[in-house]
Amino acid sequence: MTDKPLFAAALLFAAMAFMGSRAAAADIKVLTAGAFKQIVVALAPEFEKQTGHKVAIENETVGALVKKIEGGEAFDVTFLSPAAVDDLVKKGKIADGSQVNIARVGVGVMVKEGAPKPDIGSVDAFKQAVLAAKSVAYIDPASGGSSGIYVAKLLEQLGIADQVKPKQKLKKGGYVADLIVSGEAELGIHQISEIVPVKEVTLVGPLPAEIQNYTTYAAGIGAGAKDGEAAKALIKVFSGPTAAAVLKDKGMEQPRS
Repeated sequence: MTDKPLFAAALLFAAMAFMGSRAAAADIKVLTAGAFKQIVVALAPEFEKQTGHKVAIENETVGALVKKIEGGEAFDVTFLSPAAVDDLVKKGKIADGSQVNIARVGVGVMVKEGAPKPDIGSVDAFKQAVLAAKSVAYIDPASGGSSGIYVAKLLEQLGIADQVKPKQKLKKGGYVADLIVSGEAELGIHQISEIVPVKEVTLVGPLPAEIQNYTTYAAGIGAGAKDGEAAKALIKVFSGPTAAAVLKDKGMEQPRS
């Protein structure tokens, strides 16, 4: 006959061991800004395979995430602009010394699939293409999206902001490409990594070098991270050779030293 007390103890031990393994493989909460979400989604399985941890992802604009973190939002790793990460380090929200530049992406121009591609090979050609378009879409600067803030300033610098304003279509986060696909806008300006994944639009090309703007994404570990070693392991995956191939496929690149 089975020794009931011993059997019960064995069951209890097994249950505790299972619960312990589940606790050790707790979710790693990642707060990621805008265009970097697709990179997190693509690389998370590699990290999960290596560590047994699961990745829980939240995605908003840089501005919205900074407000959340300043307000006390708990997280393990965040991907933001370097300036935002450094500021949050100073405020004690991100662990000092944990910040690492991970990727960068330039701004590009798109049209609907099958539509003629305008010439944007020079600053003047880009300017004329924007003026000739019946409608122009980009991220609403008020939403805190880095590309929208840059495009608004660029239009001012080029002296065409007043001419574009009546026909501008602003997107409050997400894909500007949505407005191109739906026909609400003829020309779209957004980060290249936000254009490449959308099959129904065509990337005309990057902005001319003279007016190109790169958004750099930096990682930082939360000052109150549940598992600092797991957070470091996640950042290591995002800095490695596997990440380089994923970044290229998604329209990004590793930062230049």
